Amino acid sequence: MLATQSLPATLPVSTSTRLATAVFAGAFGAMLLYFAAFAHADILHNGTHDTRHAIVAPCH
Repeated sequence: MLATQSLPATLPVSTSTRLATAVFAGAFGAMLLYFAAFAHADILHNGTHDTRHAIVAPCH
């Protein structure tokens, strides 16, 4: 006979963990915006163009 164990619907997450996650996500987003703002237009275009080719999505 197999023993089954049920998990709670949501696992408790501490406030400090939520805060750390929010700070990390905000900092990461700010870095992405900063680097995109100062990148040359050709670099951004070529990067998105190559990404579209890599995921086999139509781009033309």
